[in-house]
Amino acid sequence: MMEFLQQRLTDLELFGWDEYINYWFFLAMMALFAFELIVMAFKKAVTWNLIGDSITNFITLFAYRFIGGLIYILFYLTAFFWVYENFSITQLPLTWMSLLGCILLADVIYYWEHRFMHVCGLGWATHTVHHSSPHFNISVAYRFGPLDGFFPFFFHLPLIMLGFHPFMVFLAEALVQLYQTALHTQMVKKLPRPIEYIMNTPSHHRVHHATNSKYIDKNYAGIFIIWDRMFGTFAEEDEKVKFGVYPRINSVNPFTVFFHGFTKLGKQLWEAPSWSYRFQLLIRPPIWAWEQEQKRKREAAAAEAKASP
Repeated sequence: MMEFLQQRLTDLELFGWDEYINYWFFLAMMALFAFELIVMAFKKAVTWNLIGDSITNFITLFAYRFIGGLIYILFYLTAFFWVYENFSITQLPLTWMSLLGCILLADVIYYWEHRFMHVCGLGWATHTVHHSSPHFNISVAYRFGPLDGFFPFFFHLPLIMLGFHPFMVFLAEALVQLYQTALHTQMVKKLPRPIEYIMNTPSHHRVHHATNSKYIDKNYAGIFIIWDRMFGTFAEEDEKVKFGVYPRINSVNPFTVFFHGFTKLGKQLWEAPSWSYRFQLLIRPPIWAWEQEQKRKREAAAAEAKASP
């Protein structure tokens, strides 16, 4: 076993596996999505809104891949290799053991990256796209925002500085993301308890996409749900999940869906009473802006009541 774990890999092998796994996994997910649609058709649950929403999901995927491809070529790849060559504290050997270590670290890093996207106004402006669908199926896994490919750079850069090869980090990132793709389904209820305790599952990820008050900002995990259990953000699925965001965007227009987070943030920034308030809109959780809005409404109502005879 140890001999296998210490077996040497090449950077080209890592790059090739990244491309190969992404391609075939996408085909597998499309087959699973087709099966979901067939099952829903038998249940008479297929609607024009569902079809339009699913088409929009794939349009956002293509837009994200175009923007993400530019970021990857012009910034991500170059910066990772430059840091790897000049600022890594070591250069770890390309072995199965280092790949497994990289995947584990990438998974816990993903937890914190994902949590950041929910509690930072700027991060949520792009990540809200992924949560905005009122449906939950495999196509929702491919629903992306404009800058979803930008923020991971800053969280995964420490892996490069620790000495993991950039292609190994890219592969580890891809595996964490691909694992979650299969979680976007309502066809799988709950798995055996040991699996539900350790691994992220469709049940746990349904909770993450919920608007139920008890489920909000829970279950950020990628592969292992133990990070949520360790860091106090775990919630069990024990009531019917309502999917989407609040307020709902009520649109399947791909442009509306893809840009609605930044459109809303831009409007808030434009109407903000001060530069300090604008800065807080960018760094505070989205609920902070809602709370401030409710506070202003209460104060205006109180002032109006006081002024009336």
